[in-house]
Order: sequence, then structure tokens, then C-alpha cells
Amino acid sequence: MKIALVIDRFDPRLGGAEQWSHCFALRLASAGHEVHVVASRFGPAESCSPWIAHEVRAGRSRIEFAEAARRRLQWLAPDVIHDTGAGWYCNVFQPHGGSRRASFEQNLLLLPPWLRPAKRRLARLLPRYRRFEALGRRQYAADGRLLVAISRMVARDFERYHDVSADRIRLVYNGVDVERFTPALRARHRESIREALGVAEWELLLLIVAHHFRLKGVPTLLRCVSELRRRKLPVRLVVVGGKPTAAPAEPLRQDSSGVTFVGPVRDTAPYYAAADVYVQPTFYDPCSLVALEALSCGLSVITSRFNGAAELLTDGVDGYTLDDPRDAVELARRVEVFLERDVRDRMGQAARQLALAHTLERNDQEMMTVYADAAGRRQAA
Repeated sequence: MKIALVIDRFDPRLGGAEQWSHCFALRLASAGHEVHVVASRFGPAESCSPWIAHEVRAGRSRIEFAEAARRRLQWLAPDVIHDTGAGWYCNVFQPHGGSRRASFEQNLLLLPPWLRPAKRRLARLLPRYRRFEALGRRQYAADGRLLVAISRMVARDFERYHDVSADRIRLVYNGVDVERFTPALRARHRESIREALGVAEWELLLLIVAHHFRLKGVPTLLRCVSELRRRKLPVRLVVVGGKPTAAPAEPLRQDSSGVTFVGPVRDTAPYYAAADVYVQPTFYDPCSLVALEALSCGLSVITSRFNGAAELLTDGVDGYTLDDPRDAVELARRVEVFLERDVRDRMGQAARQLALAHTLERNDQEMMTVYADAAGRRQAA
């Protein structure tokens, strides 16, 4: 099958959507498909890339890129055009960032209630948001394309904010590399990373991996840890991610707050190995890849109902779901459960089993089913 993947920036160093697209392109090519990648820019060139790269330069406007990508794709004439949220010319549309309108509404929760109506009014006037709206109208057009939602939450957003009929939506949860992210990493990394962080084995180490701290709920998590430590409970937190700095961040040993910010890292796997629980009280996350990676490493996950990955969890079995990402008291109550080693072990084993049900192979199979459906519709048209 001749497949074209469309993405803004094709560089696995940047984030979840970019990592997923890069790995997915590799797997498609290894399965024998002819893979073309259309993007505005690419990461460092690889000596033996198994896909054909099409770098489309079209100024700074998203609409200009979408139009330039359309022209290139019409020339390529692939069987399937899989757009991850950058353009509009496709027969499979899978915005990994979810619905931009839904994300905007969730971001408003970070503002004081009195300021939210003004923000909505302002957004309708700003050229940037008007371009987003124009792009969105073409991305969700009812022209026979299929829309892939990476969670039920995202599927509901498609229907609510973009008037997409349910028969056009296919649900495909993200998959995780269960061979790379595994509990076996603990034997290799746990002791050394905890020592570098100044965390004793008897302390409960919480982990979050995030770049947009406010959106992902880091302030709530900081209040939670502060309260638990005020009660003299042995809880520590490590925050991985954030904005890149000129020099790598040095871990802060013996920090009285119990919180260590390590900054961006090349490989998050050692930190999963060092942690005891993964916590992400996010305000919006279509289906968090880092939550799936944590589960695969045998970590229970505490997240909010605004994370599509929460739909996979069973409260008290492999994790917990919070109703309100601002509720530090409820979060502290959930974290406190994991002070018991037996609970951590039991729920961690269940977390690993949950991840094994959502592998990359399953994700690939489900996406190929969507591709076959989309290609069949195109031929019928």
C-alpha cells in the first residue's frame, strides 16, 4: 500500500505525536508499505530512512502549509493520506492533539472564572484563532474521510465541537512499546537514579513527565506533595520535562520541598524505573503516551478524567482517576494509598497487564483496518 503521513514537524525529539508518527512510519515501512512523509521540517537526517521525505516549505501560516501539502499529495496520489493534524487534504484524519476547540476550553479552566468569557470573545477576534477555525472547518469536512479518535473523550469532542457524525469516527487508542518500557528496567536504573536524586528506598517517589506544567497539573501536584510532607509522610516528587535550558539541570539533592525538577531528558525510561507511582492531574490530554509508558513499566497511574488514557484504568486495580485536576486534597488521598508496599506491587503488576493489552502491534492492526476502510471508500467514490 502507498501511504502518505502528514505532520507539521517530523522529529521524534519533540513530543508524543512526533514520536508516535516516527515509530509508526518505521513499522509501516518494515511491513513492506511504500511510505511518504510530508512535513514542514524534519529532524536530523538518518542515513537509511525507509521512507520518502517531502519537505514542504510554505511560510509560517498553517493554512499555507496545508495548501502546499495538498498540492504535493495530489501529485503523489497515495492509496491512503493519513493526516495527524497539520493539513486538510486526507482520507484519514487523526489529530493527536485532540480537538483544538476542546483543548481551548480546557485551557480556560486555568484562568479565573471571571476572565474566561473575555478570553472567548478575544479569541474570536484574533487572526491566529480565526485561522485555526478556518483550518478546522476543512479538517472535519464531511467529504467521506474517516476520523480517528485516540480516546472516547476525543470522539465526543469531535461530535460536540465539530458536528462529526459517529459513523465517521473510529476509536484507536495509542499503543506502547512493551519491550522498551518494562519493569525489568528497575534492575538497571532504579538504584542509580534514586541515588542521583537523593531519594531513599523507603521513600515514595512520584513522577510526572510534562512540558506544559500548568496544563498537565504540576501546580496541583506540588500542593499535594506539600500537604503530604507537612504531615511528615515520606513522599518525594520528580518532575521531568519543561522548557529546555542552556545547560542540563542538576538534580537538587535534599530539597526540603521534596520536589526535584530535572528538566528535559533524552530518555525517560530510567525515571519510570526509579519511580513508584506516575501522577498526571492534567486538564487536557487526548491519550497520554507517557501514562501508557508508565503503565508498561509497572507503575500505577493517577490521572484526571480529562486524560483519554484514564478510560483504560480501573480505580483501585491499576490506578485512579480524579474528577477535578485542581483537587490537591483528593489527589493526596489517592497518593497516600501507595505508601503501602503491597498495594504498589499489586497495582503495579495490574498496570503492566493493562499495558500488554495495548501494544504497538495492536495499534498497528487497528490502524490498518482503518486504512483498508478508507482506501475502499476512496475507490468506491
